[in-house]
Amino acid sequence: MRPENQSSLSQFLLLGLPIPPGQQGVFFTLFLDMYLTTVLGNLLIILLIRLDSRLHMPMYFFLSFLAFSDISLSSVIVPKMLMNMQTRQQSIPRVGCITQLYFFMLFGTLDNFLLAVMAYDRYVAICHPLHYTAVMKEGLCVLLVAGSWILSCVIALLHTLLLVRLSFCGDNAIIHFFCDLAALLKLSCSDTFLNELVIFTEGGMILFSCFGVILGSYILIGAIILRVPSTKRILKAFSSCGSHLSVVFLYYGTATGVYFFSSSWGSKDIIASVMYTVVTPMLNPFIYSLRNRDIKQALEMCANRVKFFKMQSLNPLVAVRSTVRYIS
Repeated sequence: MRPENQSSLSQFLLLGLPIPPGQQGVFFTLFLDMYLTTVLGNLLIILLIRLDSRLHMPMYFFLSFLAFSDISLSSVIVPKMLMNMQTRQQSIPRVGCITQLYFFMLFGTLDNFLLAVMAYDRYVAICHPLHYTAVMKEGLCVLLVAGSWILSCVIALLHTLLLVRLSFCGDNAIIHFFCDLAALLKLSCSDTFLNELVIFTEGGMILFSCFGVILGSYILIGAIILRVPSTKRILKAFSSCGSHLSVVFLYYGTATGVYFFSSSWGSKDIIASVMYTVVTPMLNPFIYSLRNRDIKQALEMCANRVKFFKMQSLNPLVAVRSTVRYIS
């Protein structure tokens, strides 16, 4: 699996997950089910937001883009991983590897920005409810999402261009299940000081700024609630922010737990990547559907519509009678 030294590599080898050969089929089925759940669950969230006029609010506008980003993030990584597990062919062209890296960084960065934007939206809704509609106008919401997309594209493009200028020679085996930036830098035979400098400076700024906005927003929300302690107000704030807080804790908590408290230094990057690309995007629809009253109501209404149209197609006369009763 190790090619001879050459000045420029045309392909890489993805060694994949450290799974015993006898358990490949089990893990293939597991990850396939998780991926399908991710796609279908997030598509359902987007569909509900589009169909239910009660969900045409800034919070759900941002949530629809977060769901789209989660679908895209998993789709960049998981299908290739599943194909490698099934065919046992681990090679990936250099262009394909760099393309995968670009889109992974794009949607991973976009998730950070969208979580920060959603935290700011909850801050305005709870701390300044009378000015909410005046502040969170449609133009500002579109601007925040567009800005998140543009910044994510620029950041991903910057790291990709810095990577393209490097030379790869000798070892082409990536100890990962996708083309991770850190893993690719380890294989380069060029000086990677500039790449690492940009990663630490730009990456640190984005991570701390986004997490700072989230943390600051909820600190201010907590301070407002504690000024006038009321069970009704606390429950209302928890209902409004519970889903978003759960996603934030899951997103940042898993990364912190893996990178700072993992006892297995060699496998921590792979475990963290599985959490980001497979587990977290899959759990987000469940979190929002189980903890958000508006989403549950929209889901119930959609289910009732499906039942009604199904009944109408089976028995038009019964459907007409039901419609008359429903109207009356």
